[in-house]
Amino acid sequence: MSTAETPAAAAPLRKKPVEYEVTVTEVRKETHDTATLFLDFGGAPVEYKAGQFINVDPHQFPALRCLAAFLQEQKGRRELFRSYSMSSAPHEPQVAITVKDEEFIAGITKYPALLAPYLIHGRLTGARIKVQGFMGPYTLPDDVRERTDHLVHIVAGSGAVPNFAILKDTLHRGLKLRHTLICSNKTWADILFREELEKLEAANPDTVRVVHTLTRETDESRFGPKVRKGRINQALLEELIPDRQTCLVYACGPAITPWDRKKALETRTPATPRFMETVLGHLHTVGVEDKRIKRETYG
Repeated sequence: MSTAETPAAAAPLRKKPVEYEVTVTEVRKETHDTATLFLDFGGAPVEYKAGQFINVDPHQFPALRCLAAFLQEQKGRRELFRSYSMSSAPHEPQVAITVKDEEFIAGITKYPALLAPYLIHGRLTGARIKVQGFMGPYTLPDDVRERTDHLVHIVAGSGAVPNFAILKDTLHRGLKLRHTLICSNKTWADILFREELEKLEAANPDTVRVVHTLTRETDESRFGPKVRKGRINQALLEELIPDRQTCLVYACGPAITPWDRKKALETRTPATPRFMETVLGHLHTVGVEDKRIKRETYG
């Protein structure tokens, strides 16, 4: 699920979530608008799969009550839980979620974010908060080795979060899989987990390949074989995915939102495709069947 602010109702649930009271042991800044929160479950049994998410109810925070009430009046409905993917893998000592702040842009953004800015900037280290977990089908199948030997991760921005967890998990478990990570960001400074990914690639040169695409980077020295200019396109996918009939693709990033669709209907114009729609179109064009694509979206 999203590391940005997405109502939990948008995610399919496999089982009733369990509520935990956890301690935020650290808030680590990742980029200028993204932070990782490390959560201590106090010895409670913690079982989850890499790629899953937890829910956080914004109503538990007194500092957000006025904003929540205002947004509820504007939207005509109660504010929902927010869902955040875990950047940690199950073998790691603490559960971690990585949260991206959201810029409010007049005329483009419908409403300001409610919870994400508070989690990132609210100085929550040491705080006790309630979360619900663990949920989400964006996980590897148990028989993944029977289905493929090549996982292709195609992510944009904070969409890297669940895929980062999946990569760490498979390497820890010793699954004999090759990984190709194609990460789209605006600039070099926006790349999540850049140093960690570099280390994983260096430690696993035969099985991990990381390629970045940057759409607004002005430093030409950044570009090369591992850092491409522009958006993910069909030619890049053809280059990096030679086994398009046998790979499995895990794609995570922004997609057309319900508000986008409503606005398109009102203006009688088609909704502008976002990352997910564009990538899916490229994948289908180069011959990757839809049944071989797992996707997770946010808006």
